[in-house]
Amino acid sequence: MSSNLINAPVRAMLVLGTRPEAIKLAPVARAMAASELFEPLVVTTGQHREMLHQMLDLLQVRERTELDVMRERQELSTLTARLVDGLGEIIRAQRPDLVIVQGDTTTALTGALAAFYEHVPVAHVEAGLRTGVLDNPFPEELNRRLIGRVARWHFAPTARAAAHLVGEGIAASEVFTTGNTVIDNLLWVLEKGGGRSHFGSTGLRRVLLTLHRRENQGDTMRGMGRAIRRLADRGDVEILLPLHKSPAVRDALLPELTGHPRVRVVEPLGCLDFSATLAACDLVLTDSGGIQEEAPSLGKPALVLRTTTERPEAVEAGAARLVGTMPDVILAAVERLLDDRAEYDRMAGAGNPFGDGRATERIIAQLAEDFGADADAAPVEARLPEGPGSYSTA
Repeated sequence: MSSNLINAPVRAMLVLGTRPEAIKLAPVARAMAASELFEPLVVTTGQHREMLHQMLDLLQVRERTELDVMRERQELSTLTARLVDGLGEIIRAQRPDLVIVQGDTTTALTGALAAFYEHVPVAHVEAGLRTGVLDNPFPEELNRRLIGRVARWHFAPTARAAAHLVGEGIAASEVFTTGNTVIDNLLWVLEKGGGRSHFGSTGLRRVLLTLHRRENQGDTMRGMGRAIRRLADRGDVEILLPLHKSPAVRDALLPELTGHPRVRVVEPLGCLDFSATLAACDLVLTDSGGIQEEAPSLGKPALVLRTTTERPEAVEAGAARLVGTMPDVILAAVERLLDDRAEYDRMAGAGNPFGDGRATERIIAQLAEDFGADADAAPVEARLPEGPGSYSTA
């Protein structure tokens, strides 16, 4: 990038389409909107359309352009083709200076690919996560690896993620360990307040459940639903399930869980309400990636209902446990935490390995420096030296 001071704001196109992307890019969008150095252009793909618009309003993110590409139960190949085509048109029309994508969704992959085709540099937020298994999670593991070959800036949430990238041949000068923006947003939401917990006033132990992964859908997810019903039969727990909009998820879980007096199935929660609900729970059962990062910040033990995780830092810290997808194993793991107070306290007190709430500062500072902005415009403490591991969350 030029070493000259910029004379006009850097046009930064932030491409997002899912709830997690909105949560994790919102701090970046807000910071850019408040800065004279950047002009954020927020493009939504509608991958989670029904959950997205209200969330962006709550997170104080102004949408610029929306694609209309979603079709019920469409194949990944169809969605990918539609997104690359639509995003390419938007990039040509708006001519951004860079495109920012987050994580590992189809939206992130196609945003990076469309930008590459238009010769626009790509910044990848939450870069470097790996399970080492190409099809698990599916298709996210492949997506994040492909984005890694396209991106110019790799903003890794942890030193381990940064090391993955350098090990794959990414230049160390293009890899920056920043912490995870999900922590930035969680702290902003909790400070803002206004959300409400959706647990009842029952006096029971509160278990928050989220399930949606493609590789878990079908018989595996139905088995999980049966395990959750058996858990509810204990009589001393209240289970809350904000149900994903995916028809495949609903087909698997609703027949197993509907009608149980201690299982509450609700529609997806807004960001403020979800954070308040997470803060009010005793225990989290999830196959989500982002919740593995948020729960330790609030001292909530997380049991990960997957066979792999690209976030082993939480497991190694003791804040999360990878329990797999077998119903009997899931039930035994939950009951161990519910019945063993010392084990519960160890997990609850393990701490958060994913950052200090200043990832956004570091991302903005690095982009400002590389686009030739005045060094005084970025906080000195947030500036990064080149190379991986410049900020360790371990």
